Amino acid sequence: MDIKDFVEKAALESLKDESYFIVDVLVKGLTSKAKILVLLDSDNGVNIDECADLSRAIGMKMELEEVFDDPFVLEVSSPGLDHPLKFKRQYQKNVGRELKLVMLDGTIEKGKLIEVGETSIKFEKEIKEKKKTTTELVEIAFDSIDKANVLVSFK
Repeated sequence: MDIKDFVEKAALESLKDESYFIVDVLVKGLTSKAKILVLLDSDNGVNIDECADLSRAIGMKMELEEVFDDPFVLEVSSPGLDHPLKFKRQYQKNVGRELKLVMLDGTIEKGKLIEVGETSIKFEKEIKEKKKTTTELVEIAFDSIDKANVLVSFK
């Protein structure tokens, strides 16, 4: 089992309950001082104490199994705005927020997430025509989205 798989398994075994889920495990630099980043999310949000608890649990399992001989950095964090949405659960908790979608064909769509279905989302996008701006509700299939990020709004 490689390091990423070990850490992911340890993280999954250490989750508080089913409302928590692992978005991703990233491992960088396998020699000297590796950095391991575990992205934790929840249907109700994640706080720093929950990240610290999970970090301790994973770290203890790694030390017990002697996964690394050399020092390593283990970081558990919630996925920030720079990490794309990966699971339907993440879309659901962002209903009402502005998203930037990069489609598989390379086009970019920006708009408000209105609804999340089984296989698609309903998305309200602005259409600018001359001096008039209107909105259009479109349905976008999950399998046509390459990357989706929440946009920061300062309104």
